Amino acid sequence: MLRDQMAIRFVEIKAADNADALNSEWVILENAGKAPFNTRGCGMTVGRRGSAKKSLLGIIDPGFVLQPGERIRMCTGNPARESDGAPPAEDQVKNYFLFLPKTYLAGGAGAVLTLVLRGLPVAKAEFDPAQPAGLAPDKKTS
Repeated sequence: MLRDQMAIRFVEIKAADNADALNSEWVILENAGKAPFNTRGCGMTVGRRGSAKKSLLGIIDPGFVLQPGERIRMCTGNPARESDGAPPAEDQVKNYFLFLPKTYLAGGAGAVLTLVLRGLPVAKAEFDPAQPAGLAPDKKTS
């Protein structure tokens, strides 16, 4: 599977504190591989467990390079828009902003996020707010 070859993985999924606080919703990606990974041209989709229907949230452009062992927090909102709320502090993890107009985890548990490159999945995770880091136990997410 491409996901295993790329070694990019979701390590945290956090829903927004409220629908207006876009910068309080994020995912953290980690490069667990041995080579740098360039996200330029990657897209992020969201769907529901058990459904083939997925919505493309957007294409990451210009993107960023994730070095081996490095993590990045992809926040939903815009850091310059006050109404999106304050961005999280960049203590251990840098922020990258998606500039989306609304939250995408509002549906709660069962949301499946997929990082794709040229239509192929690079990393996939299911949101479960009851679990540590918001990640459902690893199982087939279709």
